[in-house]
Amino acid sequence: MGARTSIPLAEIVLAGPRGFCAGVDRAIDIVELALEVCRPPVYVRKEIVHNRHVVEALRAKGAHFVDELCEVPDDATVIYSAHGVSPAVREEAARRGLRVIDATCPLVTKVHLEAVRYAREGFSIVLVGHGDHDEVIGTMGEAPDRIFVIDAPEDVDKLELPDPAKVAYLTQTTLSVDDTRDVIEALRRRFPQIVGPARDDICYATQNRQAAVKTVAGEVDVLLVIGAANSSNANRLVEVSRVMETPSYLINDKSDIQPEWLAGARRVGVTAGASTPEFLVTQVVEELRRQPGTRVREVHVVEEDVRFGLPRELDQMARQSGRVLPPRAALQPVD
Repeated sequence: MGARTSIPLAEIVLAGPRGFCAGVDRAIDIVELALEVCRPPVYVRKEIVHNRHVVEALRAKGAHFVDELCEVPDDATVIYSAHGVSPAVREEAARRGLRVIDATCPLVTKVHLEAVRYAREGFSIVLVGHGDHDEVIGTMGEAPDRIFVIDAPEDVDKLELPDPAKVAYLTQTTLSVDDTRDVIEALRRRFPQIVGPARDDICYATQNRQAAVKTVAGEVDVLLVIGAANSSNANRLVEVSRVMETPSYLINDKSDIQPEWLAGARRVGVTAGASTPEFLVTQVVEELRRQPGTRVREVHVVEEDVRFGLPRELDQMARQSGRVLPPRAALQPVD
């Protein structure tokens, strides 16, 4: 990009927090540790997180990525992605004797458990989310006859539920905080007796990254969000910035930056979705700093110190191979 145009940037503003959340860190650690302690080959169902750079790095270390369990040989080791799976997937794995390591983010597991509880209590469950997202597909599998998926306030009036007096709502963990609030308010207007989780299902990292974008978007001429096209949380960061009328663009890496986006911009903001490795942020900043004198400033809205423990099954596999996994503190409550 720098060779094609001269960008008179005065400042690059980095949003913080950005990039990997605790669930993504944990999922990547699980795959890397499994490659060390499990006999090969080690399979991963779906992308472990939605970022091709992460997937390719793990593939280079020996991980085999598949779309469905039918691609995994009997008695092999398979890892579930951070987005979670349905009970049908778990049942198939058990039936075939696969050795399973579950890398589902604990905050996604929390939503699954809420769905199971509400279904047992006879509620119709409105799941706010994107129907084609891996997380939503997994959650729906917990109670497919009771879960109704919507993603916008206008969908609320289209709902036909068996008992309007017994309705619960849940949300995908990576949605826009503001958009989700609008949907829930519409649900409450139509179903005054609706119930929901004690705490917001939208994960702490999603909320923090959106808050950081709101702060940065008000200070810059353009915002670049580094993340995959199929990353829900990265797409929501773009939307949050555009709502504030700041031109915003989703890029996989520095090669996606278009000179015309930055024409005339004096301040450019940079952030990254929760599945984006920090080295991609560094590369983008270096690309933007090709013109001498450009300053870099970080804006932190909150510090994160959340860590999630590793799954017991991985620890058991490690001990069987004579290894001891490093301890991890689960600082974020998930129930």
